[in-house]
Amino acid sequence: MFETTETTRRGDHVEAEASGTANDTLGVAPNVGSSAEASTSGIASDITPELPSPKERLWANKRYVTWLVSDTSKGLAGTLLHFAIPLLTLMVTNDPAQAGIIGGVGLAVQIVCTLAGGVLADRHSRIRLMVIGGLLGALLSAGFAAVAWTGNLTFTALFLIQVLLAARGGIFNSAGEAQLKSVVPAGVLGRAQAANQGRDAALQIAGNPIGGFLLAIGGWMIGAVMCVAHLIAASTAWLLGRMGNVVASDADDASDVLLTPAKASAFGEMKEAFVWLFARPDLRNAMLIATIINLGHNAAITTAIYVLQQSGYTPVQIGTVSSAIGVVMLIGALIAPFLVQRVGAGILVAGGLVLLTAGTSGLIVTHSIVGIAALLATTAVLTPALNSGLLGYFMVAVPTEMLGRATSAIGVLAMGAMPLAPLIAGFGLAWMGRTGTILLCTALCATSAAIALFSSSVRKIPKESGWTEHAERYE
Repeated sequence: MFETTETTRRGDHVEAEASGTANDTLGVAPNVGSSAEASTSGIASDITPELPSPKERLWANKRYVTWLVSDTSKGLAGTLLHFAIPLLTLMVTNDPAQAGIIGGVGLAVQIVCTLAGGVLADRHSRIRLMVIGGLLGALLSAGFAAVAWTGNLTFTALFLIQVLLAARGGIFNSAGEAQLKSVVPAGVLGRAQAANQGRDAALQIAGNPIGGFLLAIGGWMIGAVMCVAHLIAASTAWLLGRMGNVVASDADDASDVLLTPAKASAFGEMKEAFVWLFARPDLRNAMLIATIINLGHNAAITTAIYVLQQSGYTPVQIGTVSSAIGVVMLIGALIAPFLVQRVGAGILVAGGLVLLTAGTSGLIVTHSIVGIAALLATTAVLTPALNSGLLGYFMVAVPTEMLGRATSAIGVLAMGAMPLAPLIAGFGLAWMGRTGTILLCTALCATSAAIALFSSSVRKIPKESGWTEHAERYE
């Protein structure tokens, strides 16, 4: 869901795979409040969005391509980490509970640090933070590789590695996400988000096989590749800072100085962002949708995984569910750029949520692994367009000087719902059985769809070219 990106998750490996898939449903993890952003609306108002001007051709934008390389390298490092740590913990301790402790604490650390990271991203140069975050990630990954190479991986060592890298992600990831608005004009943010969705789907499909190959060589190899990925992320972020600004009016980040003066406290700044976001009906409802669908869909997939495990399917067989969803998400990401230019984002959001709700309810009568994989995959086909529309609009509607905090806020709400998903699945199966648990998950998904359908501020969000004008109505 909200791409929360590189989201932290884990219990055991199979459950985490499924949960991660659902998390991509409303991508979390994110903007016009100023006249600077409004000035880009002229680009978006092209009469023929099917034939965008050269400034709107996403892949001709060297800054965007450079940003994407940096963000993708960071995402690959995160994917490898989330794949390797639970498996290495199980190899070292042979105790799923200890693997769960590491995953749970890592998630909690990242949530807390994400709030701090949002404040930093609004106080300081975001490109500078991207470079520092990449270099710190490379240093920590090199330490991980060294510990694994010397055979000193223990529960304590893995715990510290997870906590340190989770803290790094929480503090620095918001800067990269918020920087996107300074890289592309408002008129192509929807297509940029669609491209990001395709990238995420590709990482979902390829990340675990790559991680498995590297882990077969040794745990140190995971750390070494993560180190290289973070170095690429840092170097391309530095290169991005040396390029000219495509969004010429976005001078705040071009100057490479503080974006906003520091308030009395970081807590006060974060509170200001939450108050502003919840005062806007369009953004408030977008965040509610992200939180509820993340919880409902994650819980439904986790429930299906638990049932498949109890039915005797192997982890490899269960992994095909995630792979099938990833393939369809990739296909959906390929058509998302066309949809966000031609179909209202509100329609895409409502349609995507209705499909996800239908897929969740279908689990009541679908029992075979092939049927479950096909059902969940086909009903996720609009998810990339849903993400692109909602996240793209969110980024247009939020003022640049508040975008770091807004991005961290929506990410925290999405991530905060994730730990509850396995609890709903586990206790639900014990207390209500399979059908009752899936009905509860369906009710949560249906609630998010109802918000999209009955909230005019969300339902009436137009296609990409009209986002700036729609957002201005709620200022």
